[in-house]
Amino acid sequence: MNTTLLEHLRDRELREAKSDLRALDPEETVTALRELPATEGVLAFRLLDKQYAVEVFELLSDDERVRLLEAMTSSEAADVLGGLDVDDQARLIDEAPAAVAKRLLSALPAVDRARVGILLSYPDDSAGRIANPNYLAVRPHVSAARALEAVRRCPLGPDEVTTVFVIDVARRYLGLVNVVELVKAAPDRAVGDLARLPDIAVTTTSPAEDAARLPQHHDLGAIPVVDSERRLVGIIAVDDAMRVLEEEASEDLARSGGSEPLTRPYLVATSFYLARRRAGWLLLLGVAAVLTVNVLAAFESALESVVALSLFIPLLMGAGGNSGAQAATVVVRSMAMGEVRFRDLPAVIAREARVGLMLGLMLAAVAFPVVWFFFGVTFAVVISSTLAIICVWASTAGGMLPVLAKRLGIDPAVISAPLIATLIDATGLLIYFSIAVALLGI
Repeated sequence: MNTTLLEHLRDRELREAKSDLRALDPEETVTALRELPATEGVLAFRLLDKQYAVEVFELLSDDERVRLLEAMTSSEAADVLGGLDVDDQARLIDEAPAAVAKRLLSALPAVDRARVGILLSYPDDSAGRIANPNYLAVRPHVSAARALEAVRRCPLGPDEVTTVFVIDVARRYLGLVNVVELVKAAPDRAVGDLARLPDIAVTTTSPAEDAARLPQHHDLGAIPVVDSERRLVGIIAVDDAMRVLEEEASEDLARSGGSEPLTRPYLVATSFYLARRRAGWLLLLGVAAVLTVNVLAAFESALESVVALSLFIPLLMGAGGNSGAQAATVVVRSMAMGEVRFRDLPAVIAREARVGLMLGLMLAAVAFPVVWFFFGVTFAVVISSTLAIICVWASTAGGMLPVLAKRLGIDPAVISAPLIATLIDATGLLIYFSIAVALLGI
């Protein structure tokens, strides 16, 4: 921690504190703000020059931004928000508590307030929510030379305009043209003749994650967002698309490990906050584990008759849980890449059943001679058969459940590896003891 800066802030030696901050680059300033206590952190941010404050603000996490905005006056918040794109303004206001969101909205200029209101009217996690209403659009009859002049004069700045969108008189989307293509075209060539990809557009209600994949898939700087009548209402730039995909990947990774995603940096988060993000999943998995206990209780007499059965429970449950988790991870990733949809469910089930059978037979072949040597051939058949069947069931369930969850409107990442493993434990024990009772006659 920058102790000198902290001392100057605590002693309200603001001139010295401002000098300390000016000696830091943006990344160092962000680190300093995170390490300072809440009161001193807000005070330090207020000491930053206006333009520099906006630059630092953009490097903070959304959770940190909201907490800063809560502590600011309306005029201070307006200055900071004014340096952000409208879609970023909408996202932060949406994440703020209701009272704070109302105050922030009222602090915005009327034009920005109206635009933010439109974005917030779209469904959560939709393309409309992340669409930026600032873009450059021209009519199809405009020449390439005039379009380039519009790029130069655009308030967004020539560095921010990589794509020009073509619309008709009713603002319906007709296609797009890269600025590079305009430069190469004959000056008197009509933009309408250069326009391409008229069908590559997403509606305001399309899932944001699906829309975010399109810029990279089609190698575009931005993707158009249209309403139900194909009128252009905004764009999703490639940097916004990458942010959405990164957030989704972080969320899926956290939930696959049995935790809620963090909204603030790990080293800044309090222990209580970290525990709170994990507690819900632990409770859910604990409840699911009760099924395993009940199965063991139901077959208590079998365990008492053949104590050796208990020796193989960790092996069988580990094999089943790992097989299910592997299948779930692969299918969730394939769904995130747009490779698997609900209509592919039969193919997923068939494929994972085959994979599970191959894995189960491989493990059974390894386990059979070892178990036969120590416990006899009948016991070896029990363990080998259970391994094969559990792997088939676990792989099939692990591949099937994420697809069904998506169909029901549940995030497939919720069908996380720990949850799959816990469910497979209970059903795997049923399979194990059923086979043991049948073959061993207990």
